[in-house]
Amino acid sequence: MNDSDTFQPEIDEQPRMPGAESEMEDKPAWQPRFPGSGRLEGKVAIVTGADSGIGRAVAALFAREGADIAIVYFADEEAEDAEKTRAIVRDEGREAICLQGDLGCREFADEVVAAALERFGRLDIVINNAGEQHPDEEIEDITEEQLRRTFQTNIFSMFFLVQAARPHLGKGSAIVNCTSVTMYKGSDNLLDYSATKGAISAFTRSLSENLISDGIRVNAVAPGPIWTPLNPYGGQPPEDMDDFGKNTPMGRPGQPNEVAPAFLFLACDDASYMSGQVLHPNGGIIVAS
Repeated sequence: MNDSDTFQPEIDEQPRMPGAESEMEDKPAWQPRFPGSGRLEGKVAIVTGADSGIGRAVAALFAREGADIAIVYFADEEAEDAEKTRAIVRDEGREAICLQGDLGCREFADEVVAAALERFGRLDIVINNAGEQHPDEEIEDITEEQLRRTFQTNIFSMFFLVQAARPHLGKGSAIVNCTSVTMYKGSDNLLDYSATKGAISAFTRSLSENLISDGIRVNAVAPGPIWTPLNPYGGQPPEDMDDFGKNTPMGRPGQPNEVAPAFLFLACDDASYMSGQVLHPNGGIIVAS
Protein backbone atom coordinates (compact mmCIF):
# COMPACT_ATOMS: atom_id res chain seq x y z
CA MET A 1 0.00 0.00 0.00
CA ASN A 2 1.21 3.53 -0.62
CA ASP A 3 1.20 6.38 1.90
CA SER A 4 -2.35 7.43 1.01
CA ASP A 5 -3.74 3.88 1.48
CA THR A 6 -5.47 4.26 -1.89
CA PHE A 7 -5.17 1.35 -4.31
CA GLN A 8 -5.70 1.99 -8.03
CA PRO A 9 -5.40 -1.03 -10.35
CA GLU A 10 -5.09 -1.03 -14.10
CA ILE A 11 -8.51 -0.98 -15.77
CA ASP A 12 -8.96 -1.33 -19.51
CA GLU A 13 -12.48 0.01 -19.69
CA GLN A 14 -14.66 1.81 -17.16
CA PRO A 15 -18.47 1.77 -17.17
CA ARG A 16 -20.54 4.89 -16.67
CA MET A 17 -20.38 6.51 -13.27
CA PRO A 18 -23.20 6.49 -10.71
CA GLY A 19 -22.50 10.14 -9.83
CA ALA A 20 -20.75 12.14 -7.15
CA GLU A 21 -22.45 12.92 -3.84
CA SER A 22 -20.18 15.93 -3.38
CA GLU A 23 -21.92 17.61 -6.34
CA MET A 24 -25.47 17.11 -5.05
CA GLU A 25 -27.24 20.17 -3.67
CA ASP A 26 -29.64 18.12 -1.56
CA LYS A 27 -27.17 15.90 0.29
CA PRO A 28 -28.27 12.43 1.37
CA ALA A 29 -28.37 11.79 5.12
CA TRP A 30 -25.67 9.25 5.98
CA GLN A 31 -25.10 10.11 9.64
CA PRO A 32 -25.69 7.33 12.20
CA ARG A 33 -28.58 8.37 14.42
CA PHE A 34 -27.68 6.62 17.68
CA PRO A 35 -24.57 5.96 19.82
CA GLY A 36 -22.68 2.76 19.07
CA SER A 37 -22.78 -0.31 21.31
CA GLY A 38 -19.74 -2.25 20.10
CA ARG A 39 -21.69 -4.74 18.01
CA LEU A 40 -18.86 -4.97 15.44
CA GLU A 41 -15.94 -4.35 17.78
CA GLY A 42 -12.68 -5.61 16.26
CA LYS A 43 -14.32 -6.72 13.01
CA VAL A 44 -13.18 -5.86 9.47
CA ALA A 45 -15.69 -5.18 6.70
CA ILE A 46 -15.41 -4.68 2.96
CA VAL A 47 -18.15 -2.29 1.81
CA THR A 48 -18.56 -1.85 -1.93
CA GLY A 49 -19.98 1.36 -3.33
CA ALA A 50 -18.95 2.96 -0.04
CA ASP A 51 -17.97 6.34 -1.48
CA SER A 52 -21.54 7.64 -1.21
CA GLY A 53 -25.19 6.84 -0.61
CA ILE A 54 -26.12 3.63 1.18
CA GLY A 55 -22.51 2.43 1.14
CA ARG A 56 -21.27 5.54 2.95
CA ALA A 57 -24.04 5.24 5.55
CA VAL A 58 -23.15 1.58 6.11
CA ALA A 59 -19.44 2.38 6.48
CA ALA A 60 -20.19 5.17 8.97
CA LEU A 61 -22.51 3.00 11.06
CA PHE A 62 -20.18 0.01 11.02
CA ALA A 63 -17.29 2.22 12.14
CA ARG A 64 -19.40 3.58 14.99
CA GLU A 65 -20.03 -0.02 16.02
CA GLY A 66 -16.29 -0.80 16.05
CA ALA A 67 -15.35 -2.08 12.59
CA ASP A 68 -12.45 -1.13 10.35
CA ILE A 69 -13.54 -0.61 6.74
CA ALA A 70 -12.23 -1.30 3.26
CA ILE A 71 -14.01 1.35 1.17
CA VAL A 72 -14.43 0.16 -2.42
CA TYR A 73 -15.45 2.64 -5.10
CA PHE A 74 -15.50 2.67 -8.86
CA ALA A 75 -14.13 5.73 -10.67
CA ASP A 76 -11.59 8.50 -10.27
CA GLU A 77 -14.44 11.01 -10.23
CA GLU A 78 -15.66 9.44 -6.97
CA ALA A 79 -12.32 9.75 -5.17
CA GLU A 80 -13.37 12.90 -3.29
CA ASP A 81 -16.46 11.12 -1.98
CA ALA A 82 -14.41 8.06 -1.01
CA GLU A 83 -11.94 10.21 0.92
CA LYS A 84 -14.88 11.83 2.71
CA THR A 85 -16.11 8.39 3.75
CA ARG A 86 -12.64 7.50 5.00
CA ALA A 87 -12.59 10.68 7.08
CA ILE A 88 -16.00 9.76 8.50
CA VAL A 89 -14.72 6.32 9.51
CA ARG A 90 -11.64 7.81 11.13
CA ASP A 91 -13.74 10.35 13.00
CA GLU A 92 -15.49 7.36 14.55
CA GLY A 93 -12.11 6.12 15.81
CA ARG A 94 -11.65 3.33 13.28
CA GLU A 95 -9.33 2.82 10.29
CA ALA A 96 -10.18 2.71 6.61
CA ILE A 97 -8.53 2.17 3.25
CA CYS A 98 -9.85 3.31 -0.13
CA LEU A 99 -9.73 0.86 -3.03
CA GLN A 100 -10.65 2.14 -6.50
CA GLY A 101 -11.54 -0.06 -9.43
CA ASP A 102 -14.10 -2.14 -11.29
CA LEU A 103 -15.48 -5.06 -9.29
CA GLY A 104 -16.88 -6.47 -12.52
CA CYS A 105 -13.28 -7.57 -13.12
CA ARG A 106 -12.31 -10.70 -11.18
CA GLU A 107 -8.73 -9.51 -10.77
CA PHE A 108 -9.82 -6.38 -8.92
CA ALA A 109 -12.01 -8.39 -6.55
CA ASP A 110 -8.96 -10.50 -5.71
CA GLU A 111 -6.92 -7.35 -5.13
CA VAL A 112 -9.56 -5.83 -2.84
CA VAL A 113 -9.50 -8.85 -0.54
CA ALA A 114 -5.70 -9.00 -0.60
CA ALA A 115 -5.44 -5.30 0.27
CA ALA A 116 -7.91 -5.62 3.15
CA LEU A 117 -5.99 -8.58 4.56
CA GLU A 118 -2.67 -6.82 4.14
CA ARG A 119 -3.87 -3.77 6.05
CA PHE A 120 -6.12 -5.30 8.70
CA GLY A 121 -5.03 -8.93 8.93
CA ARG A 122 -8.53 -10.41 8.86
CA LEU A 123 -11.91 -10.27 7.14
CA ASP A 124 -15.27 -10.77 8.84
CA ILE A 125 -17.97 -9.03 6.79
CA VAL A 126 -18.60 -8.53 3.07
CA ILE A 127 -21.19 -5.93 2.07
CA ASN A 128 -22.05 -6.24 -1.64
CA ASN A 129 -23.69 -2.86 -2.22
CA ALA A 130 -22.23 -1.51 -5.48
CA GLY A 131 -24.58 -1.33 -8.46
CA GLU A 132 -25.70 0.60 -11.52
CA GLN A 133 -28.98 1.16 -13.35
CA HIS A 134 -30.04 2.76 -16.62
CA PRO A 135 -33.71 3.51 -17.40
CA ASP A 136 -35.13 2.50 -20.78
CA GLU A 137 -38.77 2.80 -21.86
CA GLU A 138 -38.60 -0.09 -24.34
CA ILE A 139 -36.78 -3.40 -24.07
CA GLU A 140 -35.43 -2.83 -27.58
CA ASP A 141 -33.58 0.24 -26.27
CA ILE A 142 -31.36 -1.86 -24.00
CA THR A 143 -28.12 -2.40 -25.87
CA GLU A 144 -26.10 -5.57 -25.56
CA GLU A 145 -23.28 -3.50 -24.07
CA GLN A 146 -25.56 -2.05 -21.38
CA LEU A 147 -27.08 -5.45 -20.59
CA ARG A 148 -23.69 -7.06 -20.15
CA ARG A 149 -22.40 -4.08 -18.16
CA THR A 150 -25.34 -4.02 -15.76
CA PHE A 151 -25.05 -7.74 -15.03
CA GLN A 152 -21.27 -7.46 -14.70
CA THR A 153 -21.52 -4.66 -12.16
CA ASN A 154 -24.53 -5.87 -10.20
CA ILE A 155 -24.18 -9.65 -9.95
CA PHE A 156 -20.87 -10.79 -11.44
CA SER A 157 -19.11 -8.50 -8.95
CA MET A 158 -20.78 -10.30 -6.06
CA PHE A 159 -19.64 -13.69 -7.30
CA PHE A 160 -16.09 -12.42 -7.82
CA LEU A 161 -15.82 -10.76 -4.41
CA VAL A 162 -17.31 -13.68 -2.51
CA GLN A 163 -15.05 -16.09 -4.37
CA ALA A 164 -12.02 -14.00 -3.35
CA ALA A 165 -13.21 -13.59 0.25
CA ARG A 166 -14.41 -17.13 0.89
CA PRO A 167 -11.07 -18.67 2.00
CA HIS A 168 -10.74 -15.93 4.63
CA LEU A 169 -14.25 -16.09 6.11
CA GLY A 170 -14.89 -18.34 9.07
CA LYS A 171 -17.57 -19.17 11.59
CA GLY A 172 -19.42 -16.02 12.59
CA SER A 173 -18.68 -14.17 9.36
CA ALA A 174 -21.47 -12.46 7.44
CA ILE A 175 -22.23 -11.55 3.84
CA VAL A 176 -24.97 -9.01 3.11
CA ASN A 177 -26.06 -8.31 -0.46
CA CYS A 178 -28.05 -5.35 -1.74
CA THR A 179 -31.04 -6.36 -3.84
CA SER A 180 -34.02 -4.05 -4.50
CA VAL A 181 -37.76 -3.58 -4.20
CA THR A 182 -37.77 -3.83 -8.01
CA MET A 183 -37.02 -7.54 -7.69
CA TYR A 184 -40.37 -7.99 -5.94
CA LYS A 185 -42.71 -5.53 -7.65
CA GLY A 186 -40.94 -5.08 -10.99
CA SER A 187 -40.07 -1.87 -12.82
CA ASP A 188 -41.32 -0.98 -16.28
CA ASN A 189 -38.25 1.09 -17.15
CA LEU A 190 -35.49 -0.79 -15.29
CA LEU A 191 -35.75 -4.18 -16.96
CA ASP A 192 -32.09 -5.19 -16.90
CA TYR A 193 -31.51 -3.73 -13.42
CA SER A 194 -34.55 -5.54 -11.99
CA ALA A 195 -33.37 -8.79 -13.57
CA THR A 196 -30.01 -8.48 -11.81
CA LYS A 197 -31.77 -7.86 -8.51
CA GLY A 198 -33.75 -11.06 -9.00
CA ALA A 199 -30.46 -12.84 -9.57
CA ILE A 200 -29.04 -11.30 -6.39
CA SER A 201 -31.97 -12.52 -4.30
CA ALA A 202 -31.59 -16.05 -5.68
CA PHE A 203 -27.82 -15.84 -5.18
CA THR A 204 -28.36 -14.79 -1.56
CA ARG A 205 -30.62 -17.72 -0.75
CA SER A 206 -28.47 -20.26 -2.58
CA LEU A 207 -25.21 -18.97 -1.11
CA SER A 208 -26.78 -19.14 2.34
CA GLU A 209 -27.50 -22.83 1.80
CA ASN A 210 -23.96 -23.32 0.52
CA LEU A 211 -22.18 -21.67 3.46
CA ILE A 212 -24.46 -22.15 6.45
CA SER A 213 -22.83 -25.39 7.60
CA ASP A 214 -19.57 -23.44 7.98
CA GLY A 215 -21.21 -20.86 10.22
CA ILE A 216 -21.23 -18.10 7.59
CA ARG A 217 -24.53 -16.24 7.33
CA VAL A 218 -25.73 -14.73 4.03
CA ASN A 219 -28.63 -12.28 3.89
CA ALA A 220 -29.80 -9.32 1.82
CA VAL A 221 -31.43 -5.91 2.02
CA ALA A 222 -33.99 -4.76 -0.57
CA PRO A 223 -34.25 -0.97 -0.39
CA GLY A 224 -37.06 1.00 -1.97
CA PRO A 225 -36.43 4.44 -3.52
CA ILE A 226 -33.50 5.90 -1.58
CA TRP A 227 -32.00 9.37 -2.08
CA THR A 228 -28.49 8.60 -3.35
CA PRO A 229 -26.37 9.86 -6.29
CA LEU A 230 -27.42 6.83 -8.36
CA ASN A 231 -30.85 8.22 -9.19
CA PRO A 232 -30.33 11.93 -10.05
CA TYR A 233 -27.18 11.08 -12.06
CA GLY A 234 -28.89 8.93 -14.65
CA GLY A 235 -30.51 6.14 -12.66
CA GLN A 236 -33.96 7.66 -13.21
CA PRO A 237 -35.35 9.75 -16.08
CA PRO A 238 -34.81 13.46 -15.26
CA GLU A 239 -38.52 14.19 -15.63
CA ASP A 240 -39.30 11.71 -12.85
CA MET A 241 -36.96 13.14 -10.23
CA ASP A 242 -39.40 15.73 -8.81
CA ASP A 243 -41.71 12.89 -7.78
CA PHE A 244 -38.99 10.41 -6.80
CA GLY A 245 -40.19 8.24 -3.92
CA LYS A 246 -43.57 9.94 -3.59
CA ASN A 247 -45.42 6.83 -4.74
CA THR A 248 -44.44 4.94 -1.57
CA PRO A 249 -47.00 4.66 1.25
CA MET A 250 -44.82 7.05 3.27
CA GLY A 251 -44.91 9.52 0.38
CA ARG A 252 -41.18 10.22 0.23
CA PRO A 253 -37.84 8.66 -0.67
CA GLY A 254 -35.78 7.08 2.08
CA GLN A 255 -32.41 8.27 3.28
CA PRO A 256 -29.26 6.12 3.38
CA ASN A 257 -29.16 6.24 7.19
CA GLU A 258 -32.63 4.67 7.20
CA VAL A 259 -31.25 1.67 5.29
CA ALA A 260 -27.85 1.19 6.94
CA PRO A 261 -29.30 -0.25 10.20
CA ALA A 262 -30.73 -3.17 8.22
CA PHE A 263 -27.21 -3.99 7.01
CA LEU A 264 -25.87 -3.66 10.56
CA PHE A 265 -28.51 -5.97 11.99
CA LEU A 266 -27.74 -8.67 9.42
CA ALA A 267 -23.97 -8.27 9.81
CA CYS A 268 -23.85 -8.51 13.60
CA ASP A 269 -24.74 -11.20 16.12
CA ASP A 270 -28.20 -9.72 16.66
CA ALA A 271 -29.11 -11.71 13.53
CA SER A 272 -27.30 -14.89 14.59
CA TYR A 273 -30.38 -17.00 13.80
CA MET A 274 -31.01 -15.46 10.38
CA SER A 275 -29.62 -16.59 7.04
CA GLY A 276 -31.05 -16.58 3.53
CA GLN A 277 -33.40 -13.73 4.46
CA VAL A 278 -34.20 -10.31 2.98
CA LEU A 279 -35.08 -7.11 4.87
CA HIS A 280 -37.23 -4.45 3.21
CA PRO A 281 -36.60 -0.78 4.11
CA ASN A 282 -38.90 0.55 1.38
CA GLY A 283 -41.24 3.16 2.77
CA GLY A 284 -44.08 0.78 3.50
CA ILE A 285 -44.38 -1.03 0.14
CA ILE A 286 -45.87 -4.47 0.80
CA VAL A 287 -44.04 -7.20 -1.09
CA ALA A 288 -43.85 -10.97 -0.86
CA SER A 289 -40.49 -11.80 0.66
